[in-house]
Amino acid sequence: MEQPLSQLNIGQSAVVTSVNAKGEVKRRLLDMGLCRGVGFTVIRIAPLGDPIVIKIKGFDLSLRKEEAASILVETEIKDNLKGLEREKLYSPVDTLHKNRQTDRKEINVALLGNPNSGKTSLFNCLAGAHQKVGNFSGVTVEKYEGFVKYKDYKINLIDLPGTYSLTAYSPEEVVARNYIIEEQPDVVIDVIDGTNLERNLYLTTQIMELEVDALYAINMIDEVEKQGIEIDIPQIQKLLGSHVVATSASKHIGMDLLLDHVIRVYEGDINVSKNKLIYSLRIEEQLEKLKNLLQSDSWLSSRYNLHWLAVKLLENDQLVYETVKQRSIWIRVERIINETIDIFEKSIHRDPDVVITEDRHAFIRGAIRETVQMPNKVKKNLTDYIDDIVLNRILGLPIFFGIMWLIFQFTFTVGQYPMDWLDSIFAFIAEGVGTLLPGGFLKSLIVDGIISGVGGVLVFVPNILLLFLSISLLEATGYMARAAFVVDKAMHRIGLHGKSFIPLITGFGCTVPAIMACRTLKNKADRIVTMMITTFMSCGARLPVYILLIGAFFPPSQAGNVLFGIYMLGVLIALLSAFVMKKVAFRDESEPFVMELPPYRKPNASSVLRQVGFKAGMYVKKAGTIILGASILIWLMTNYPVSRDIAEHYESVRTEIESDTTMGSAEKREMTVLAEREEAAAQMEYSLAGRFGKLTEPLIKPIGFDWKIGISLTAGLAAKEIIVSTMNTIYSVQDGEGTKSLASDFKTATGYTTATALSLMVFVLLYAPCMAAIAVFHKESGRWKYTLLMFAYTMSVAWFVSFLVYRLTLLFI
Repeated sequence: MEQPLSQLNIGQSAVVTSVNAKGEVKRRLLDMGLCRGVGFTVIRIAPLGDPIVIKIKGFDLSLRKEEAASILVETEIKDNLKGLEREKLYSPVDTLHKNRQTDRKEINVALLGNPNSGKTSLFNCLAGAHQKVGNFSGVTVEKYEGFVKYKDYKINLIDLPGTYSLTAYSPEEVVARNYIIEEQPDVVIDVIDGTNLERNLYLTTQIMELEVDALYAINMIDEVEKQGIEIDIPQIQKLLGSHVVATSASKHIGMDLLLDHVIRVYEGDINVSKNKLIYSLRIEEQLEKLKNLLQSDSWLSSRYNLHWLAVKLLENDQLVYETVKQRSIWIRVERIINETIDIFEKSIHRDPDVVITEDRHAFIRGAIRETVQMPNKVKKNLTDYIDDIVLNRILGLPIFFGIMWLIFQFTFTVGQYPMDWLDSIFAFIAEGVGTLLPGGFLKSLIVDGIISGVGGVLVFVPNILLLFLSISLLEATGYMARAAFVVDKAMHRIGLHGKSFIPLITGFGCTVPAIMACRTLKNKADRIVTMMITTFMSCGARLPVYILLIGAFFPPSQAGNVLFGIYMLGVLIALLSAFVMKKVAFRDESEPFVMELPPYRKPNASSVLRQVGFKAGMYVKKAGTIILGASILIWLMTNYPVSRDIAEHYESVRTEIESDTTMGSAEKREMTVLAEREEAAAQMEYSLAGRFGKLTEPLIKPIGFDWKIGISLTAGLAAKEIIVSTMNTIYSVQDGEGTKSLASDFKTATGYTTATALSLMVFVLLYAPCMAAIAVFHKESGRWKYTLLMFAYTMSVAWFVSFLVYRLTLLFI
């Protein structure tokens, strides 16, 4: 008897009989393997009761019960669901032998593959240090390029975004597909996870349909052998119609052989026989009609593979629809499509796109049966054992929060030692330069402006490195997807998607990539709201402010807890804001949750360090450019114009001190230093920065701030690191011992209390992000009204919450 998948319990196995979802939800479920005749087992339920995880085609797939309810299943396999594999589901196309008459010694190679297939590791292994990061034209999807020099050739490598299919579902899939079709690389390498051929070959079937020059790298071959899986490489090569190379990026196995095959394909030494899938008879008949019609359009036939174009039309691919709609033959094309839909609805009660997907999976099952020998007894793997603990119904959430807490303890406590070393180094440099230079404009600019400003930011590089390292390790191990799974029900209750949590976690590193990561959310309302609340996640640039204030106002034993509390407050405000926004301004259905839980992997040290180094390099580069310029500007604004009246007054004060015969030399020196401090404070108040700060003071005084903090916060709109460099400049003072640390000056400044420190940390946490993040937000949202709403909302929330924190702290502390 049929029943919805959502009604199954843990441990129950079943076979899919039909998928009743609509539109893109149906497309995603089909692409992930949930089609008629496919078996699976329910293996776990999230700590909050939703989503669920099923084991299907050798991998773990998470989906909400809402989506699971649209999938009908049978717990007993019926005869009409057996034997969906067919003897022959492919046909060789004419063998292509390319004799390229060219002197070009460059080969353009595109790497394509499923997420977690080891594609990027293979790219890193081949390209080494010869790589750069950019964006694909017109979109914010990251573009990784590299090259390798091999046998007189320069082989250019493009690491295309990981994708499960070439359907126009997400920006990553569109980018990958468009690159292959429009850029026409010389060779496409399909990177296949050898431990899970059945899932990975679905993308391979679509590459076969494009009829491009492709090589297939069965990756992680060391893991394949370790698990006792046997793969018949010659036979699978015959089925796919092109050469197959066994590789392991982590062990550097098969790299030279893969490059040899790339060169041989490019030079035409390898005959590339491109096999084409054979679909059901009715599908093939309709495809032939479409191809004959499309052939009459010279523009389409010169740019696209017509077989692929016809398949995509029957799959209801919206981007292909939009392309063909512009042509004069569209009316006749649409007639054939509607005719096909009508035929299938009347005969088998299924849409053509479902039948096409089923035929692909039938080919894959047949290929697996011919080429793969699994071990007699499949053992429970390490991923299953770990997930039994970290996704446990009781332990899952405490473990998640425990991991977050450990990250912040690690960032603060371990980072404190190198931070102190760097602080001492910059203080030594400032003191040394100060003794070498004569007093005046140049000395003040270099010591108080440049060294104090830039050095005050660079001392926090160790903490930034540790935070980026922690986030990169969570991503590399596969835990980040588990975090989304654990919190999805809570996110869904406030109207968002579990995947929204991934940009939020990314926001702990930097708001800019976090906002860009929101592009993976298909639903526009989800995307805009997630972008809005991502600004409340405390980026690494805010970390120096917290460390400065926590170090000045709290004992070391409480430092990690305070830091953890600040970050969790950002998460809480973000979630509450999302709930309000989805109820008031962005009412829409949330995107379905259908996501793979990848196996845990041992992080690749070189890849993780390269990623962390790249992000830290951006931070240091910002210190050497934006922050350097801002430090000089802030120094100029805090030192000019100079009041002659103030200067003359304090000159007379110093003269009086020197001429006073009642004071000893030590007392005179102390009084002179005090007079110099008072003069510096008076001159700063008279300066441009002081005047601007005075304008902001009425707005920020209720939350415990004075005009000096107002200057720092305003400067922080350019880049949050500038807050610390501005404070360094403002509070930069000299005494007989040399330059004091900023933490000491901040703590002893008149009127600055623990309440002020907490209020300032909260305001820095919640107020508008830096200009770079605002620019990216505007680009991603595409509307000024959203950008202005974000700015106004974050500023309002920051003021209100800081006011509450300040007033409550005054009451209880």
